Amino acid sequence: MEIMTKLFAIVGMGDGMGLAIARRFAQEGFAIAMIARNAAKLERFQATLQAEGFEAHAFAADAGEEASLQSAFTSIQAQLGSPEVMVYNVATPKMEKILNETMDTLAIDFKINVAGALAATKAVLPAMQAQRQGTILFTGGGFAMYPSSDFGSLSLGKAGIRSLAKMLAEALKPDGIHVGTITICGTVNPEDPQYSPGQIAEQYWAFHTNPDSDSEIVY
Repeated sequence: MEIMTKLFAIVGMGDGMGLAIARRFAQEGFAIAMIARNAAKLERFQATLQAEGFEAHAFAADAGEEASLQSAFTSIQAQLGSPEVMVYNVATPKMEKILNETMDTLAIDFKINVAGALAATKAVLPAMQAQRQGTILFTGGGFAMYPSSDFGSLSLGKAGIRSLAKMLAEALKPDGIHVGTITICGTVNPEDPQYSPGQIAEQYWAFHTNPDSDSEIVY
């Protein structure tokens, strides 16, 4: 009998947080499907994880474009199967005063910071609903609770992703799907014993392994 490998998908694969989260799930036997815009960087992350003995696959896509994101997940499902866990780890981390923003700039950022998370969720949802299980996690931030006028669009985005996680948690709980956000109230720093990428990645694993936990871990 063929033993199916558990599949973890991450949208917004990058150095630091993305790699640490992917590595944490890979250590538990998950195959990794990575999505990001930069194909060259994805190949580097794939090589890094494979050199550590983990199974990793790269899929280039733009989280701010629904068709691009949907195409990536279609390829993942066709080649690897359906993810058991999906993490949306994307944001536009720009420092810009709120009064300098426009309708257009806010709309562009919102697609990446929030709307892409909904699109990614919808892409993995049918299989999770059919299996009546799955974990969906969004990377949040302290700006959701403590907005800054110097980071106007990002503050709105983190508030939006927090609200989206709570709404989806309520809507999908009857389907057995565990949805939440890790609200990181600190600066990610490899030298910080609390806010190092590896320590934060533990929060994602803790959420996945505790299906009765609240829809938010504030860290």
